[in-house]
Amino acid sequence: MEAFLLSTGIVALAEMGDKTQLLSLVLAARFKRPWPIVWGILVATLLNHALAGAAGAWIMAAVGPDVMRWVLGVSFIAMAVWMLIPDKLDEGDAMPRRQMGVFIATTWAFFLAEMGDKTQIATVALGAQYEPLVAVVLGTTFGMMLANAPVVFFGDAITRRVPIKVVHIVAALIFAALGVLALLGVGASLGV
Repeated sequence: MEAFLLSTGIVALAEMGDKTQLLSLVLAARFKRPWPIVWGILVATLLNHALAGAAGAWIMAAVGPDVMRWVLGVSFIAMAVWMLIPDKLDEGDAMPRRQMGVFIATTWAFFLAEMGDKTQIATVALGAQYEPLVAVVLGTTFGMMLANAPVVFFGDAITRRVPIKVVHIVAALIFAALGVLALLGVGASLGV
């Protein structure tokens, strides 16, 4: 349960103001059909985060816990710094060029936009640190849905009221704390 809850919280915070959250807003404004968009985000996130989590678990098995402790610590601290840099949606990320149905267009655009994104990198790190992997993937996916589904349904009204800068600072502090704890080996002493 810890892996699920931590994964949910980290990704929900990391997603605030992220380019994929901006993509959700663009898709909602363009198509005005929230349910196919939400289902597309869910499918894309499950696929992307399953691959990312599996990569993290594989890396952990390949390099071992001692090396991975340092990799995770530095990665989480780097994520803290990255959280302080606001994302913007590039025009090329907004929509695929071909005409597709809303669900397929959303799934495709969201999967591609998530590649190398903060939340995907966080999922790799979480997949390396926590077991079971299913709990991590479900948690990161749930966090992604918590951050994006309301944007699809309520769009501009939410984005004008959410203090994104404060959310980014809180998320950065959480990532920094996780990085320091990993470097100190706190998770290892707890059996994580």
